Amino acid sequence: MPTAPATGPSVSPSPVRFGLGTAAVGRPGYITLGRDLDLPAERTVAALRERTHGLLDAAYAAGVRYFDTARSYGRAEEFVGEWLAAHPEAGDVQVGSKWGYTYTADWRTSGVPVHEVKEHSVEVFDRQLKESRALLGARLDVYLVHSVMPDSPALTDPVLHDRLAALAEEGVRVGLSTSGPAQAETVRAALAVTVAGRPLFAAVQSTWNVLEPSAGPALAEAHAAGWLVVVKEGMANGRLADRNAAPELRSLADAAGTSCDALALAAAAAQPWADVVLSGAATAGQLASNLTAPALSPEQLAALAPLAEPAEAYWRTRAALPWA
Repeated sequence: MPTAPATGPSVSPSPVRFGLGTAAVGRPGYITLGRDLDLPAERTVAALRERTHGLLDAAYAAGVRYFDTARSYGRAEEFVGEWLAAHPEAGDVQVGSKWGYTYTADWRTSGVPVHEVKEHSVEVFDRQLKESRALLGARLDVYLVHSVMPDSPALTDPVLHDRLAALAEEGVRVGLSTSGPAQAETVRAALAVTVAGRPLFAAVQSTWNVLEPSAGPALAEAHAAGWLVVVKEGMANGRLADRNAAPELRSLADAAGTSCDALALAAAAAQPWADVVLSGAATAGQLASNLTAPALSPEQLAALAPLAEPAEAYWRTRAALPWA
């Protein structure tokens, strides 16, 4: 097992912290079910800036200290950077961002053949790091290669690895996010990547939820290696929200005396390897509900296990979700 990297900001391993993700509010189109009910009818830049800043206000007031964004989340980095500049008291916030996707929807939700384009090249890294730093400045704490799969050059390109290692030497925690049914394979491949004999990566952001828990064992290995482990899509892009949840989840939530969303995020937070569990809330009410996630007993966790789907089936369903 690789030893923990020596570079990058320290991360408290426990208790599990909740973070706020900005994918759903940094751009007018995303793939969260029911999002059309959550955002203003006119999704102008000003309206989504106001929504994002309001969520950041509420999250910080509730004790959330990890904010997640990405180059491809429309203007989310800009919104987060503005909020940080206006809140000098928030020096205890850690900011994670991601590079490797370029936003191409031009602030549209319909008539867009491709909303974002993925490329894990040195050229894209160089360009997007400059863009991220222009918006976030010194507040870029964690920088992830966005949506890595086993065939990504991010796992094999030595020139890119040298660039990432140089960034880590500057104090930024370098890592990757994962997607697809082979997340575990990707994480394990990343654990083996070294530069000058030292582990390169020190953070991972992966999809884990009660419908798609397959990455769990590999994330436990990453946690044991000293990586920051961030859970994304804990509500399966809205599939586990109250308005969309299957009867089985509703019954378990009722028995636990909580909401479906809180139960779903509680299951993620109960994983011993999870350092941060992201809320992808688009409204203050959703955020407040997410943050009520209760501690779960072993029996409650066991009752959720039958909800899991085969990974291939889960990711096929996710790929078919509409941008709205």
